[in-house]
Amino acid sequence: MDKKIINSFIKSKYFSNKHINYFDVYDHLLSKYIEKKFTFVEVGILNGGSLTMWRDYFGDKARIIGIDLNPEVKKFEKDGFEIFVGDQSDKNFWKDFFKKVGNVDIVLDDGGHTNEQQIVTLNECIRYINDPGMIIVEDTHASYMKEFNNPSKESFINFSKNTIDYINYRFPNIGEKHDPYFSSIFSINFFESIVCYNIDSKLCKKNLPVKNQGINFNHKDFRKGDPDKKKNLLNELKSTLNKE
Repeated sequence: MDKKIINSFIKSKYFSNKHINYFDVYDHLLSKYIEKKFTFVEVGILNGGSLTMWRDYFGDKARIIGIDLNPEVKKFEKDGFEIFVGDQSDKNFWKDFFKKVGNVDIVLDDGGHTNEQQIVTLNECIRYINDPGMIIVEDTHASYMKEFNNPSKESFINFSKNTIDYINYRFPNIGEKHDPYFSSIFSINFFESIVCYNIDSKLCKKNLPVKNQGINFNHKDFRKGDPDKKKNLLNELKSTLNKE
């Protein structure tokens, strides 16, 4: 039987609260990491329930790191987790963090949910994600809630919508919209209340046209209508003008 994260959630020895639909998204995105050696970072660990959930789900090969503002979370180091106390909206915190831990494979942001916290965390983590990796941002319904000064143009969801433009502007000859922050984003998955950035710089290569060696029938291109009909209409128009 396939391993399901909701079972790991239920039996976690520490308290955690989640939204029920998240578990299907977790399984969809993360089941391939079960019993694999990789580094997983969770921002926002509160009572520690999610840490033990991830440990049970992924297995002992996973390196699991927790980040929180509350210094009391250091207690979870006794359970075998690496714990860092700091502000996710502080660029200097992230600089120091990655200097100590090195590159990681997955960052899951379940922190404070403000626009600034989510955007800064994304921007500061992207360059330190191994290929292929992910940045998963939870509770993005905050982008629609007054409590977080949303909806607004500065919301995380609007930020993510704009990031779609950076990805598509890589296509040759359609314009210039480049930012080094986004050069390694291969794709973005949007779920209800969760956004996943898939990081893989190797797949973000220049999109050059290619042709195979198959038989070419030189069929007419009808995308803009029948080319012969348009040609005949043009000739008729020229003939009429010439007669006048």
